[in-house]
Amino acid sequence: MAVKLFVGGLAFATSSDRLREAFATIGTVASVRVVTDPAGQSRGFGFVEMETIEAAQDAISRLHGSDLDGRALKVELSQKKESSGARR
Repeated sequence: MAVKLFVGGLAFATSSDRLREAFATIGTVASVRVVTDPAGQSRGFGFVEMETIEAAQDAISRLHGSDLDGRALKVELSQKKESSGARR
C-alpha cells in the first residue's frame, strides 16, 4: 500500500516531474501531485506517494530540509484532513 507524504516549501517553478525525480532517488514513487490554485499557479506544496513505508521513512529522513530548486523542503507523513463538521 502506498504511503502519502506531504511536501512543503516547494519553489513555485517546481513541477510534478521535478518532484518525482527527487523522490525517485529514494525509492519507487507511486504518484506525485503539486497543488495549484484555480489559475494553475503552484501553491508551494504537494504530495508524493511512495510504494512502501520504508521508502517513505527514508524519503523523510533524507529529503526533509534538503534543497530543491533553491528552497528547503518540508517532508512529512500526510495527515488526513479532518472534517470541519456539518455545513450550514
